Amino acid sequence: MLKVGVKAPNFSLPDQSGAVHQLKDYAGRWLLLYFYPKDDTPGCTMEACTIRDIWRDFKKMNAAVLGVSADTVKSHKKFAAKFKLPFPILSDEEKKMIKAYKVWGKKKFMGREYMGIRRTSFLINHKGRVAKIYENVKPAEHAAEVLADIKDGPQ
Repeated sequence: MLKVGVKAPNFSLPDQSGAVHQLKDYAGRWLLLYFYPKDDTPGCTMEACTIRDIWRDFKKMNAAVLGVSADTVKSHKKFAAKFKLPFPILSDEEKKMIKAYKVWGKKKFMGREYMGIRRTSFLINHKGRVAKIYENVKPAEHAAEVLADIKDGPQ
């Protein structure tokens, strides 16, 4: 796992519309990177929609949000359109960013172990450093928790 205070790993990935995003694009502002397992599944949909529902508050705080999963650009496009997501979701089919942020690992579901994306988020500060790490994210509460941390955090 990455540690608070380290430089966030760079990335260069397409979003649901094909536009490429890099860490340096978000210099000088807060950035929430949230990693999630799969488009259009209950927990992932809840997490995306709670962020969407308070999107204006993120914008007021000059904070950007990027969702990241291993789903395709095409899948992301359908997911974003279906739920009217106002923020980019990045496609990391090769899992390069997912592995750089160390969110790929063993998971358990209904007694079965398998490899997958752990629902983890990173709040990146204005200087490109990890300000906070959220492990075992609770989808319904996550957006409000991050906003509170941004309000309390140093600019």
